[in-house]
Order: sequence, then C-alpha cells, then structure tokens
Amino acid sequence: MPEIAEVARIVHYLKKHAVGKTVEAVKTQEDDIIYGKVGTSASAFQKAITGKKIVDARQQGKYFWLVMDSPPHPLIHLGMSGWLNFSNDPAAHYRPAKPQEEVWPPKFWKFVLQLKEDPKSEVAFVDARRLGRIRLVDAAAEDMRKTSPLKENGPDPVIDKDILTVDWLSKKLRSKKVPVKALLLDQGNISGIGNWVGDEVMYQARLHPEQYSNTFSDEQIKRLHNAIMYVCDTAVGVNAEADRFPKDWLMKHRWSKGKKDGSQLPNGDKITFLKVGGRTSAIVPSVQKKTAAVAGDVSESAEDEKPEEKVTKPKTSSKRKAKAVKEEEEEEEDIEAPAKPKRSRKKAEEDVKVEVKDETITEKAPAPKKQKTAAKEPPKKDRKLQTEVKAEDTSGRRRSGRLSK
Repeated sequence: MPEIAEVARIVHYLKKHAVGKTVEAVKTQEDDIIYGKVGTSASAFQKAITGKKIVDARQQGKYFWLVMDSPPHPLIHLGMSGWLNFSNDPAAHYRPAKPQEEVWPPKFWKFVLQLKEDPKSEVAFVDARRLGRIRLVDAAAEDMRKTSPLKENGPDPVIDKDILTVDWLSKKLRSKKVPVKALLLDQGNISGIGNWVGDEVMYQARLHPEQYSNTFSDEQIKRLHNAIMYVCDTAVGVNAEADRFPKDWLMKHRWSKGKKDGSQLPNGDKITFLKVGGRTSAIVPSVQKKTAAVAGDVSESAEDEKPEEKVTKPKTSSKRKAKAVKEEEEEEEDIEAPAKPKRSRKKAEEDVKVEVKDETITEKAPAPKKQKTAAKEPPKKDRKLQTEVKAEDTSGRRRSGRLSK
C-alpha cells in the first residue's frame, strides 16, 4: 500500500511534469466507488478540472492534491493499489513496469489528464482494486488542510515537525492504552505511517509493536520519535526507491516471509511475523524486547476490551491454529446441514408399526440409524418382514431397538 514515501514520489513527479501546465482535456470513466463513495462523480470531476491550470501539488500523509488556479481542488487517496502514471515518464512508479508491459492509456485507468503545454504529456490515475478515492474540495488552496478529511488526520512527520515533537508524542502515547503500532497506523494520530513504515519505525526504535502505548519510558519515547523522523525523512528523501534505503533496514529483508530459508537480516537476526492492529507485522525478536504489558494478536478495537485479559492469557500460535481449525469445521457443518435435514426421533419411531397377533410380529423396515451429520431419506417403499417370536418376547423388546406395546 502506498504510504508517506510513495505519495511523496507522486508529488515529486507531479511537480516535475504537471505543475505549471493547463489541463486541456479530461477523459474519465464513471465509477460509483472511487468517485461516488466520497460524494462526487467522474462527470463532475471532468467539468471541474478541464481548462484549469495546475498551480502546485501538495501532500499530507497518504493524501495528495492538485492546487488549481481556482477551486475546487482534486484530493486523492491511493487506497491499496492506486497510482498516477505519466505518459512521458514510465519510471515514475516506485516499481517501474517492464518495457513490454507499457501501454497507454494504462489498464484500470479512472481519469486521464491531457496537458496543453509542451512537452505534451498525459497523467492517468489507475486503480485495479478500486480502493482509491477521488474527491473535489471546494476551498481556498491555503485552507485545504483545514477542511475534511484532512483536518481529521494527524500531523505529517515530514512537514509538521513543529507539531509532532517529543512532548506531543509523549502525551499522545500516554493518553491511550492500545498497542503502539496500532496507534501509529491510525491516521487520526499521525498521517502517512502505514504497515511497512510502522514496522521499520518499531525496529529502528528497538521497541515491540504489541506493547501498550502508555507503558513506555521517556527514553523509549525519545527513541520512538527519533525513529519516526529518521525513517520518514529518509524514505521521502529518496522518493521511496527501496534500492536507496539503508542496507540494514528491516524493509529490505521482510518480504521473504514463507520462503524456504525464512526471513533474516544480513547479520543473521531472525525476522518473525505477528498480527498487530489487524495487520501482519515483521519484528526482530532479538532486539525488539517486551519491557511492559503487551497485547497479543489484537485488532484496532482493542480499547474496548479488558487489557488484563490480553496480558494474562495471550493467544499463542497453536491456540490460533486450533481456533482456525474449529471455525473451519463449524463452517463445513453450516454448509452441509441444510442439504439433509435431520428427522426427529419421534418421527423415526412412527415409521415403525408393530402388530402382535397370534405371537406373530409384522413390522416395517426399522428407522435408519442416527447419523452425525444428517439422517438419510426414508426408503421409497416399505418392506414387510415376518418374524416369528416366542411368547416371552411379546413384551415389546427386540434386538434392533424398542417397540411400542
């Protein structure tokens, strides 16, 4: 998922190829999710942008926007897989496509801006998973960050250093009791930190991501603040080019999860994985020690649960595995049960009729045996059986079951 560094890369290329140019034409594809979920439409976007000049490109965390020569301004969130492609610069993506994969307009495009001034170029927004959002904000350029949804988001570690101080972070951490990584991932606290940045921050700070946010010492909070600034500044400074990240960063070695050789750093330290805040987290246990109360395998709604239950009874991998197996079994039962509904015991007994005459018992086929899942359907035709019994057996008992008197 594009995070603070990847969004900064987009802003960099917008400044390079789009800022200062006029939008000559706009091609759009209607999408009631990407546009509609945030109260606009492709046609409204097209009408609002066509003919306007792009004055600037700006960012706050995972959001970026184009400053037009007059409102409204398009505000964009990339979601999980969104991106901006540039017709004259295929290397703009942080994971550039192979030459044979380059086509224009690119697959999954939602809008294409045709820019007027030379050199001629086009900018396309693409999103295969349709989790991105495109909206129009009718506000003055200088008031964009005072308007929803930006105003509900926390400070940006790169552009809001005067706000995101050690003291501010200390108060934020101690005002909540949630796993520290879950706090970092919440954009209402700090803008721009996603999963890989959060893991890198926690590794560089040598802190455990599950530890409750209000349990850190002043020294640990200072380390966490330094790590946030270091990771975000470094990643943004190299425009999210992973090849230019420091060689000792966790991010460069975390992607081998599940491979035969496992995951480890160049120094041999093992990388393990757990779930925090609903996201898979990579940690290095040898340096990321738990120094206070932690929460095991928690979600972002952990604040509503009793923390002591999390501490005293942490979930282990074996328990999670057993739970998963149990859930799978329950799901299978839920699927199979409706196909062959069970018959009641009373109904089964009614299917057996016995007549005792002249020491002779005439009966229909016995009721089918009770199955674990669902009973078999009754036979289409009953078979009459003649069974000779002794006088002392007429009490209503037989080997195969109970008979009514």
